[in-house]
Amino acid sequence: MQTVGVDVGGTFTDISVVDEDGKLSILKVLSTPNDFSEAICSGIEQEIQTGNLAQNQVSSVVHAATVATNAIITRTGSKVGLITTEGFRDILEIGRLRYPRLYDMEWEKPAPLVPRYLRREVKERVDYAGNVVTPVDKGSIAIAAQSLVDFGVDSIAIVLINSYANPVHEEIIQDYIAREFPAINISASYKVLPEVKEYERTSTTVINAYVKPAIEHYLTNLEGKLKSIGIEAPIMVMQSSGGTVQSKTAKEHAVHSIESGPAAGVVGAAMFGKQLGISNLISFDMGGTTAKTCLIEDGEPRHTSEYEVGGGISIGHRLLKGGGYLLRVPAIDLAEIGAGGGSIAWIDRGGAMRVGPHSAGADPGPACYLRGGTEPTVTDANVVLGYLNSKYLVGGELPIDGDLAVSVLKKKIAEPLNLSIEDAAFGIHTIVNANMVRAVRAVSTEIGRDPRDFTLFAFGGSGPVHAGSLADEAKIAQVIIPPAPGVFSSLGLLFTTVEHQYVQTFWRDTDTAELSELARIFQRIQDEASETLRSEGFKPEEMEFQRFVDLRYPGQTSELSIPVPSGVIDKQVVTNLVEEFNKEHEKSYGFRSEEEEIVEFVNLRLRGRGLADNNFTPSKFVTGASKGKTKQDDAQADRRVYFGSKIGWITSPVLQRGHLSQENISGPLVIEEYDTTVVVGPNMYVRTDDANNIRLTLV
Repeated sequence: MQTVGVDVGGTFTDISVVDEDGKLSILKVLSTPNDFSEAICSGIEQEIQTGNLAQNQVSSVVHAATVATNAIITRTGSKVGLITTEGFRDILEIGRLRYPRLYDMEWEKPAPLVPRYLRREVKERVDYAGNVVTPVDKGSIAIAAQSLVDFGVDSIAIVLINSYANPVHEEIIQDYIAREFPAINISASYKVLPEVKEYERTSTTVINAYVKPAIEHYLTNLEGKLKSIGIEAPIMVMQSSGGTVQSKTAKEHAVHSIESGPAAGVVGAAMFGKQLGISNLISFDMGGTTAKTCLIEDGEPRHTSEYEVGGGISIGHRLLKGGGYLLRVPAIDLAEIGAGGGSIAWIDRGGAMRVGPHSAGADPGPACYLRGGTEPTVTDANVVLGYLNSKYLVGGELPIDGDLAVSVLKKKIAEPLNLSIEDAAFGIHTIVNANMVRAVRAVSTEIGRDPRDFTLFAFGGSGPVHAGSLADEAKIAQVIIPPAPGVFSSLGLLFTTVEHQYVQTFWRDTDTAELSELARIFQRIQDEASETLRSEGFKPEEMEFQRFVDLRYPGQTSELSIPVPSGVIDKQVVTNLVEEFNKEHEKSYGFRSEEEEIVEFVNLRLRGRGLADNNFTPSKFVTGASKGKTKQDDAQADRRVYFGSKIGWITSPVLQRGHLSQENISGPLVIEEYDTTVVVGPNMYVRTDDANNIRLTLV
């Protein structure tokens, strides 16, 4: 049987096909932003035509979707209405009163996804303990729902003030709308996020309502197109947390798939790290549109319970909030910036060179792609510098015009700034590296970790081009570049497991909480997770459950999630959890509060995983992987490469991975592959290891 991994990026769509023996085929095709499924099906058809894929042998298609993210960023989601408790209509505007640009008088908050005229109130009240204080007024339900339908909404979010403690009123409203207006899509907060904090719950539920119809349409359309080319296998969708769910679950809980693409590469990096015996990594994924970093510590990617989307650059989110739309869902903790191969270089009003966050994307793409691009990009700069082939990329399938790259840099950057072409190009390269160093520090220094204690794991179409110089800037001594790095996120999808996330508020002091009540809630959640996994075909022995508690000091508004050991939770276990919280608080924020005798429980979380046999492992992959395509075949060549004004142009060998050995070779040199290019600077050594990874060592 074969498994297909599909990662859709802003510039390229990457496809990986692997069979039970680990034989791998990889393919890069340009994305089709108007309908991403077109590039997916086109790429899969190419794999069928070349004999790398047999329709009747496909067991599953694992997909990282960008549809939800794009809908938010471009504001093309559904027309959403909101029904909430009387007096809480303006929660979305009030938010948390945080601003990412405190002294920028021209900055404006993102407009709410639901304008005020589409928010309706109903008379009801449930208190914090779940007791019904005021029964829901059914007349106000009818008026609110009819009004929203008359305004033409496609989707309705239902968020009542204390429904996390008792969802009875939300259930009544949901049943009424489903009965009276069956065409309306419904998202109720007790299903999306049964958690305290009304703004976070409202924002998350509204986002789910905003993207849910688009996700449903996209996945249904993709299922139909795959069937039309003979692929009957189920679609598994990557979640932001690093696990996968069946497409029917992804359609219902669309909010969990917002950051699915970046998560896939991190999962793959963690798996490779375990195989190599390297537990501390910083994953670095640079594609055509963005660059993403993530801390992998003790073999596990760092997770977060909330993040923002649609507010531009997502970096250092622990310090900068309020610039996007808040999501309170489990996710791999990424720092993402607008720095990719397609990022556009420009000159600001003060005459300074800037790079990104705007990208040329796949259409028209960088100027050198010959697709109508007229703006200088990072890729154009790298072609001018000799880092990238000036004739073709993607093994000869993507023609490149090096002269066009020179022309656009000269006109838009070099001449206005009175720079030579090479210094203008190197300036672009240096600026984008400086931006990416910020992303590295956001997942390391800003949370009390020293990047020098980690190894950089670089992938993505542009990641290996910049990995060496980025590591040099961040003082990281070792870089690992895996096989098939340019399509590694699609490869990472093949390492994932089915995963479901659950949360329930449990707001108690740790020293007085009824542990029997805590145990009952965890058991109830686990029973729900077990039933879901059973319905998906998993046997009890194939299920794994991980428990977590969110803890905080009294008066704080944010929490830290601490893993709970298996077994009975007694007073000693709670004491240990509190101490682990204190340690993590000190590590992340630089202090622990010795004056606080009390630590509070806030939420209980559970992760349920389905662990069916997965024959695809890093060790099997490296022994059975195809080397990908290349126009060069086994030829070697030289070309002039520019390493800045202090070093200048150096004629450097152009090799392939197969030319390397486990003996160190000193730079400078360039390693060309089908899906990426590795630049080895003059101050670096390069070799391969037993697993066919490229290893860079900085001198």
